[in-house]
Amino acid sequence: MRKYKCKYDIEFQDLKEIMDFVADKYGKNTGFIYKSADRKTKTEITYKKFREDLDALGAYLISKGLKGKRIVVIGPNSYQWLVAYYAVVINVGVVVPLDKGLPEEEIINSLIKCKADAIIYDDSLKMDFESIIKHEGITVETLIPMSDFTQEKMPELAAMIKQYKPEFKVIDKHAVDIILFTSGTSADAKAAQLTQRNIASTIAAMRKVEPIYEDDVEMILLPLHHAFGNQGVLMFISNGCTNVFCSGLKYVQKELQEYGVSAFFCVPLIIESMINKVLKTAEKEGKLKKLETGRKISKALMKVGIDVRRKIFKDVIDGLGGKLRFLISGAAALDLKILEYATDFGILTVQGYGLTETSPTIASESYFFRKPGSVGHAMPGVEVKINEPDENGIGELFARGPNIMKGYLDDEEANREVFVDGWFNTGDLARIDEEDYIFLTGRKKNVIVLKNGKNIYPEEIEALIDKIPYVAENVVMGEKEGDDYRLVAHVVYDPEAAELKGKSAEEIQAIADAEIENISAEMPKYKRIKQVYLRTEPFEKTTTQKIKRRKVKTGA
Repeated sequence: MRKYKCKYDIEFQDLKEIMDFVADKYGKNTGFIYKSADRKTKTEITYKKFREDLDALGAYLISKGLKGKRIVVIGPNSYQWLVAYYAVVINVGVVVPLDKGLPEEEIINSLIKCKADAIIYDDSLKMDFESIIKHEGITVETLIPMSDFTQEKMPELAAMIKQYKPEFKVIDKHAVDIILFTSGTSADAKAAQLTQRNIASTIAAMRKVEPIYEDDVEMILLPLHHAFGNQGVLMFISNGCTNVFCSGLKYVQKELQEYGVSAFFCVPLIIESMINKVLKTAEKEGKLKKLETGRKISKALMKVGIDVRRKIFKDVIDGLGGKLRFLISGAAALDLKILEYATDFGILTVQGYGLTETSPTIASESYFFRKPGSVGHAMPGVEVKINEPDENGIGELFARGPNIMKGYLDDEEANREVFVDGWFNTGDLARIDEEDYIFLTGRKKNVIVLKNGKNIYPEEIEALIDKIPYVAENVVMGEKEGDDYRLVAHVVYDPEAAELKGKSAEEIQAIADAEIENISAEMPKYKRIKQVYLRTEPFEKTTTQKIKRRKVKTGA
């Protein structure tokens, strides 16, 4: 059995157990820091106070007749959002977090699909919930604005604990307590039913794998309604860390310094933005050559066991706040060149993999087990296998373990598709090497199957196109041609890039065509790009920055 060296080995069974453990062990620690809307006032909350707030709001919700009910929580990241989410799940009923960015029509569809009984919403949202809940098919009867439980009002709610705590729900770790919608529009989003044991098992597993410590400061950047963002915060909570709410992406650099942020969960876009800014600054100041020399020196020293990366690159680390040491990337593949730079600077950067349906983590790299291009090993307690691998060892990745959802809500057809002989079919194509590292090769639904039976994995070609300096993002897809398909590339380019600046649209098209033709020339004929569509507007994305491929249209 693989031996992990992290110091924790607690098999959490449910979320209430986690919250009680944290309040008991880390009660005096500052758990959360957030600023007022005008960013002039800071509020600090200890874990003891956080636990008290969960019971106070729980009592208030029970007093409203919401015990055992399905309660939607919607709003931007905030301390109140976290209190609402965990008060519901450990004290009251079933929590259903929704994306605040959904258009009204999709919110209505989600409310109908999950059969919500109540909505807890952030007062800042420009939505008329009174009007929304009047739509046919919606079962919501209670609306609770987050202004009902500001810190100023918490003493009043806390006075209700004695009366209503006896009515708090009894935890059944295997019952459905969380309903999470998968990424996508209402047309294809499914409602995954998760248990407290599902979530608790992933936290217990991550504590064995990832080096997160009590004195770490995490910045909350990812949306809390999403499985990955929520898990990240819960992981830091379970270790007694301080969690700071980012005031907005434009304040990231400043607040990394202000709070002394040491670690956070994020998507590749954030890491790529940080590292690219470092490189552009070095180039602008004429220090790029010095930086590259430093990388060569530090790599040579690392080979003989001497690690001076953070000394050599002190200016880089200082520019990122001075304390940043650990990044966990998920939701999409991280550019390997960016990963290498972050690692060379002395910032441990690992990639993880999972889905909403798997709570979410299936696999992750760690300080001890990393291999470029992989998503690491399966998490402790999780089994994986490749179903019906082809001659290259590629097939659908199956998983099973305590982290797998109970199933999709009211969708037996979808459940039959994803549950196969006790395994969960991720729908992702992958291979597993001789050292058990998992390498993702694409989504099965994205595979382009030609008339001659050849399979094309678009992600493989997209990774090559992404290496072109002026390409911001791209999507490769099959365009119908007679009774077969031809490959086309939709490319978002940066018109301000040095290679393109001042060029006409026709010149840019010619440059891009030639560049992609060079890439195609190195591949078999059936994998060659036949048409390049250029655009400057980014593709439509989910809140975790995944491109909505179905929205990409020819010529768009």
